[in-house]
Amino acid sequence: MPARSPKKVVLAVVDSLKPEMLDAAIEEGRAPALAALRERGTYVPDCISTFPSVTPVASAAIATGAGPGEHHIPSMNWFHRGEERYIEYGSSFPASRTFGLVRSLYDTVYNMNMAHLSRALKTVFEHLDDAGLRTACTTYLIYRGRTRHDPSGESVYRLIGEALQFNHAVYGARELFYADLFDSRNTGCTSALGLPGQRDRHTACVGAYLVEHDLFDFLLFSLPDNDTHSHRVGPEGQVRSIAEADRALERIMHVAGGVDAFLEDHAVIVMSDHSQTKVEERVNLGDAFESWHVLAPADAAPTDAELALCPSARSAMVYVLDEARHAALVPRAVKAAAEFEGVDLVVTRANGQAVVRSARGELRFAPGGEVADRRGRSWTVEGDHAALELDVADGRATSETYPDALGRLWSALECPHSGDVLLSASPGFEFVDWGGADHLGGGSHGSLHRGDSEGVLLLCGLDLPDREQWSVADVAPLVLEHFRVRFGG
Repeated sequence: MPARSPKKVVLAVVDSLKPEMLDAAIEEGRAPALAALRERGTYVPDCISTFPSVTPVASAAIATGAGPGEHHIPSMNWFHRGEERYIEYGSSFPASRTFGLVRSLYDTVYNMNMAHLSRALKTVFEHLDDAGLRTACTTYLIYRGRTRHDPSGESVYRLIGEALQFNHAVYGARELFYADLFDSRNTGCTSALGLPGQRDRHTACVGAYLVEHDLFDFLLFSLPDNDTHSHRVGPEGQVRSIAEADRALERIMHVAGGVDAFLEDHAVIVMSDHSQTKVEERVNLGDAFESWHVLAPADAAPTDAELALCPSARSAMVYVLDEARHAALVPRAVKAAAEFEGVDLVVTRANGQAVVRSARGELRFAPGGEVADRRGRSWTVEGDHAALELDVADGRATSETYPDALGRLWSALECPHSGDVLLSASPGFEFVDWGGADHLGGGSHGSLHRGDSEGVLLLCGLDLPDREQWSVADVAPLVLEHFRVRFGG
């Protein structure tokens, strides 16, 4: 008898899903679909995000199986040295408006996938498309695949899309449904152009249609509304938004005949891209550099600017723009940032090493050496281990406070679009964005700290290899292995 084809896979990414809050939602009976998957599957409550632990960086890692050093998406807000301008992926509506709403949306919808994401890597969609498998994707930041999609011609929101200049085709998964701007077929589902509160319901509607009509082998099932809700009310309020995400999963199972019938033909992965922590203080990074000429979004003298500042929630980057004074300005920028309230870690590179400064000391590290981390990579580590709260013993380096600290920081520094100085905020602090917005009283993420970085990985119907520490970048290789497709090929 011929070998049975692998089960279809649904990869559900619940934005900012916090493990403790998933447990609470299940215990309170608010997440029956997730409870059923956890009961039947394997649950990892500490899957590590990227640094910065923000959605564009983590989404690219999930889709490519690589960190920012390879996929080249550095943050939510960053400075494009080649184009000499800021890139803003939508930190907030005021931030997008500051840089130009159309420009920000264009960068997010088009350029992130077609220009900023490295062409040297294949996405999980491209891998599976090339293998002849049927891919599908609901509204997700990284959607790049092999199928050409023209803008939607049927959505009631098409005129708005045209007014915002969304007139160009994209290459995405075979079945692509992106905020009413692109839909590969008429499902009868609308998302109000991806407005918060509507996105999970749109995903559920599209997903049910795709399951009912057997239109995919792999579906990335994006559930972003938990992030918006948590930003507003704080991570302790996630039970309500997790319940909404659960209803979306329940809906696609229902059209297949229920949980058990669905799992006969489908494997499911539920995961976070990152987590969230409470915001108690807002800080304006510009105050740390008030004596410098910082490039403004509409600067009257851009060629005179010394720095570009890129706040991204609980992380930030500083770019030195005056190349003639680069060697002198970077240490000054490091000193200014290190003395600023709310900054926990200041990270840069010098002499081939990463340099981490905190109130606890200075640490230097680089790949290669006699110290191994929990993911099996080797490092040379010098200086104050306390800077990253590292426990180095018997040739092993671990940190409970900053999980996978060395690997995540090194990948961020390796990204060609990253700043010269990287910042991670102290617990409770958030950097206000260029629009002056923050999440004071709510939740946020972005830092290297475990509270922002440890998320959910829940698998049902796939084998989970033994691994001491799981990362969001491990999921794409798992999916490809399930379909017997070589990762990186």
